[in-house]
Amino acid sequence: MTGHSVLQLPVPALEPWVRARTAHYDVGFVSADPRFSHAHITALAPFRHAPTPDDLATVAVVASTTAPMAVRLADLAQFPNGIIHLWPDPDAGLRELTARLVAAFPDCPPYGGEYGEDVRPHLTVDAASTHVDLASTAALLGDVVPVTVVLDRLQLAWWESGRCHVAHEWRLGAA
Repeated sequence: MTGHSVLQLPVPALEPWVRARTAHYDVGFVSADPRFSHAHITALAPFRHAPTPDDLATVAVVASTTAPMAVRLADLAQFPNGIIHLWPDPDAGLRELTARLVAAFPDCPPYGGEYGEDVRPHLTVDAASTHVDLASTAALLGDVVPVTVVLDRLQLAWWESGRCHVAHEWRLGAA
C-alpha cells in the first residue's frame, strides 16, 4: 500500500494555513473530504491499514475517556529531518493519549519506532529547503500564531495522494 492511517487530532484554527502549504508541496494530498484535517497533531501513526471493528471499538473507548485538551501553539521549531512544526503547550495530555493508544496497540509504535519511545507531540507546518527555514516560515505564519485551541476530536485518517479522507471520528470525553 502507498498510503497509511493516522490517529490525529484536528486543529481547525490552522487548517486554512496548513492546507495551503500542503497544496504548495503536493496537491495530491489536499483532501476533498470536508472532515479531513490537514492541520493536526498526530496521536499515533502509522496505525493499522485495515482496523477491525474491535480495533475501532478500542479507539472509541480511549477517545471517550480522554478529556478535550486546550493547548497553545506558539513555539516554532525544526526537527533534524527538516520538518518545521509548532509545539503544543502543555503537551502532557497528548503524551498520555499516545501512551494509552500504544498500550492498546503495541504493534503500532509511534512513527514505526523510528524516533524511539519518547516522541514529542507537534503540528507540522512546513519543510526546510534551500528557500524555507524557521525565519521564513515564521514570517509566513505572521499573526496566525500564537493560537490557543481545544482539541476535542480524534480522527482515523487515511493519507495517500489522491485518497486522503477521514475513515472514522470520535469526540473526546464522550463517555
